[in-house]
Amino acid sequence: MGYIEIMPTTKNLVIRARVDSRLKKDSEAVLAKLGLSAGEAIRMFLAQITLKKGLPFDVSLPRKNNDDILMSATKRQAILDRLQAD
Repeated sequence: MGYIEIMPTTKNLVIRARVDSRLKKDSEAVLAKLGLSAGEAIRMFLAQITLKKGLPFDVSLPRKNNDDILMSATKRQAILDRLQAD
């Protein structure tokens, strides 16, 4: 894993990327259900980057105070029950 190679051809560029075999297999299964090839999905992704002038989704680090979001539903409910009991 780890590199992207761009190779010019007479009409287009070819982009090669190393990815984990499981990721490739799983993503291609999803794309097949959508009627898309990996190449079509990558072209769509690049088109969205161009249109949005950035990534077409948010990329951020988790906030420090998100413990309540990461807790299981059972744990959150127990905390709420304790607060209501007080």
